[in-house]
Amino acid sequence: MGASGDISVKQPAGDRRFAAFISYSHVDAVAASKLQRKLERYRLPTRIADTRGQGRLLGAIFRDREDLAAATSLSLAIRNAIAQADSLIVICSPDAAASPWVAAEIDLFREVHPDRPILAAILSGEPLASFPAALTTGGHEPLAADFRPKGDGPQLGFLKVVAGIAGVPLDALIQRDAQRRIRRVTAITVGALAAMLVMGVMTTLALQARNEAARQRVEAEGLVEYMLTDLREKLEGVGKIEIMEGVNRRAMQYYQKQGNLAILAPDSLLQRSRIIEAMGEDDEKRGNFNAAEKKYAELHRVTGALLKRAPRNTDRIFAHAQSENRLALLAHSRENPDRAFSGFNAASALLEPLLKTTVAKPDWLQLAAYVNGNICAVSLETKRAATAALSHCQRAVALNERLIAAKPGKPGPIYDMIFHLAWLDDAWTAAGDRESAAQASKRALTLIRQLELIDADNLLWREQEMQIYVRLADKTDDPAKRVERAAFIEKASQLNRKLLARESENALWLRYRDRLKAYQQEE
Repeated sequence: MGASGDISVKQPAGDRRFAAFISYSHVDAVAASKLQRKLERYRLPTRIADTRGQGRLLGAIFRDREDLAAATSLSLAIRNAIAQADSLIVICSPDAAASPWVAAEIDLFREVHPDRPILAAILSGEPLASFPAALTTGGHEPLAADFRPKGDGPQLGFLKVVAGIAGVPLDALIQRDAQRRIRRVTAITVGALAAMLVMGVMTTLALQARNEAARQRVEAEGLVEYMLTDLREKLEGVGKIEIMEGVNRRAMQYYQKQGNLAILAPDSLLQRSRIIEAMGEDDEKRGNFNAAEKKYAELHRVTGALLKRAPRNTDRIFAHAQSENRLALLAHSRENPDRAFSGFNAASALLEPLLKTTVAKPDWLQLAAYVNGNICAVSLETKRAATAALSHCQRAVALNERLIAAKPGKPGPIYDMIFHLAWLDDAWTAAGDRESAAQASKRALTLIRQLELIDADNLLWREQEMQIYVRLADKTDDPAKRVERAAFIEKASQLNRKLLARESENALWLRYRDRLKAYQQEE
């Protein structure tokens, strides 16, 4: 019988029809479609293909296009496609982990093809939060390709999936792919240098006349956008991103010559802001805070110029608030709390009028909650007035409640709320109200249990729960509440043991283990 027990599935007697079946949550439909097209167009290197004897193409890849929201079981077409697939690719994400259809497709494939490979392609979220439970049931360990930037990355992750479908060594694919991409990047680099030269010439010509400048600027900015978007992606794919440092410098020189932003068209300014923000993010990820600050300062200048032209445009107000928040976060990372405090307050001043509109957008609510939470955190860190810190923490919680109402059932806003409640706990403690502080932590516990209904094995949420029980124990120091305190310590200890059983060398969990042992000895 099939996964739901209502339709029998028979394996076809003829040749295979599909090299792989892609199982995914429909939230991830765009990524699944992109992967399908890329796999069907991929051509194996000739020498590797010759060893397989099946041609250079992998073959057809099945991806269902039906909307299954109202269905009660897998369709016959999907069941037949699974029966005719040589492998199963599971697009893993928190949405996929929560999808009953993904689970049903995994169970059916494993039932029909117990000896064929299942390939896990991690798209987003941490692995434990992204793997559908059906993948690991019974001790199964799926072959995983991590498409996230901090994992294998898109290119290596894709090659892992290709190797799994084709049944060929990954190393051979990587070597052939690297040779092919190095040939491409040589041509791209020459083109980039030529484009940079053209941009320099065009910039000089643009200064000669206003009308000529407008035409030249459009062409120059097109080249800049190419170099900082398409070219960056290609260079990242072959590990040559250092070439972009020279491109970034030339692009910034070009932009810095445009001193008077008032003469630029809004489209040019928007394009400029997107490019500068991307460059700043690259610098910040590499830990180059000085370069990132220059980029974000220029971004701030651009969003400010756009806002000056249309001071009531809500999108431009929000964009400038984001610029303020970026600079403030960077200042906080560089241990400059006064500058961070000033920037967060400037962002808050921009956002507050937006929140009074009839329908505040979720993005506005989320950013405003972050900003108020950041103001509270910096106030507590720098020993500013406890009442002011408390006010901002309460404001962050109130805004996050509106965000939860706007996006019901989504784990993101709930997860954010837990952090806001942790800071509210600290703010109440600083204000001398330990009972209210404990209530904030207890409410956070309730929210964590909601998240655990979505994913009971999420270690990050378990860690949060342990930390909250420790917070509650710390605040329950009244001798009359020894039993309640002991219960909090025991619950935290149980969670700590479960966490360490999964990862015995986690430094944070080991510190909590020692702390909890000390608490138990005191009891």
